[in-house]
Amino acid sequence: MGLFRRGPKRDGRDAPRDPEFAFFSAGEGTRFRGLVREAFAEAGLEVTVYSDMVSDSAGRQFGLGNLAAVCHNDERGPRAWPELVRQHVGMVLRTMDAPSALETLPTEQIRAQLYPRVVGAEGLDPKSFGYARTLAPGLFEILALDLPESVMMLTDEALEPLGDLPYLRDQALYNLRGLPIEAHETVADDEGMRFEVVLGDSFYTASRVLALESLVRQVTGEELTADGALVAIPFRHQLAFHAIHDTGMIPALNAMASFAATGYEDTPGAISPYVYWWRAGTLTQLSDRDEEGEGLRIMVGDEFHELLERLVTEESGRRGDDG
Repeated sequence: MGLFRRGPKRDGRDAPRDPEFAFFSAGEGTRFRGLVREAFAEAGLEVTVYSDMVSDSAGRQFGLGNLAAVCHNDERGPRAWPELVRQHVGMVLRTMDAPSALETLPTEQIRAQLYPRVVGAEGLDPKSFGYARTLAPGLFEILALDLPESVMMLTDEALEPLGDLPYLRDQALYNLRGLPIEAHETVADDEGMRFEVVLGDSFYTASRVLALESLVRQVTGEELTADGALVAIPFRHQLAFHAIHDTGMIPALNAMASFAATGYEDTPGAISPYVYWWRAGTLTQLSDRDEEGEGLRIMVGDEFHELLERLVTEESGRRGDDG
């Protein structure tokens, strides 16, 4: 899994674009949906294909956004799409046709497979996830049940028989802290800019922002200070952070803003294109789209501005002492 994804060579950007998935050309979008219909038919299910989902005769709906992004990002290009689509459709149907894990698994096993998951607002029905905890505007924490082939996001109704919500969340966080670090890379340049990236196939890699202190300790061997860290969670398989110690966070902030925006685009499991200031578990958004929506801008509130001024003063004082 690379840090900066490079899409395979396909139809040029000057080709007419698919109206739903702009990373596809119109022709690629047509081919993709044809493969989806064919895969369902091979599995014995006739579906009606819409621009962003399919529906069967029983009224079940299957979204296409994540699968489209998976195909788009596969470095092998369109030749890999038939197998990717067949695998995904097979997994979806096995999950749908199997008895609910909530009915077949013992309660203690369910609790052992609980994880907190950070998700964006898109696709999250507030009527079904009333318990969802708001982390930042458009960013929420929910609970999920990890299964061999899928992840079940648990609704209010699903959680009710499992026990007290604070207890379940504590159990989920305990499970999250126990996950191994699958991969770690450092992004740096010759000017001193530096930040760390944790990557993994786990659907909860980005959600480790909820246990950032232990993650930073695992990766760097150091403790976060009261000033916290810069964090970015562009999609579910990636988390970037820069522990704040000095004014080195300024170039890190600018670099991470571009990193987050790039990683978020056209990605399966997209979460957020922004950089946040993590401090004692609280997230404050620091980057945003500019007014034209084409570039990025850094937003600095009063508290973060005070932090910057203090770090500049401390660094100037150290330079004076050295002199």
